[in-house]
Amino acid sequence: MKLTLYQKPTCTTCREVHDILEKSGVDFTSVDYFIKPIPKAKLKELIRKMNMSAKYLLRTNEEVYKKLKLAEKRDFLEEDKLIELMVKHPDLIQRPIAEKGDKAILARPAELIREIL
Repeated sequence: MKLTLYQKPTCTTCREVHDILEKSGVDFTSVDYFIKPIPKAKLKELIRKMNMSAKYLLRTNEEVYKKLKLAEKRDFLEEDKLIELMVKHPDLIQRPIAEKGDKAILARPAELIREIL
């Protein structure tokens, strides 16, 4: 089963995970979700596979997070609304996300990628 890595190539952790996968000889596809956005349905599926709430996938240090005042709202926003915001503003999505079959993980720190191999 092929692994898919959702990432931002300029992200340090994403580059580390990419290197681990290459050095391990893993067959994988890399998706830069800033160029090819993750559709809402796919993001919902990834969140379900990671067994987490969308609010735990938010990047809270991003400028857009502050601009949208999500610190004040995130616990009150519906899951669907948070996912819509992440699709609209990909900077809000923690990265990298690795998906293989019916499992997905947030590979932060990079060494966590080994859990899905």
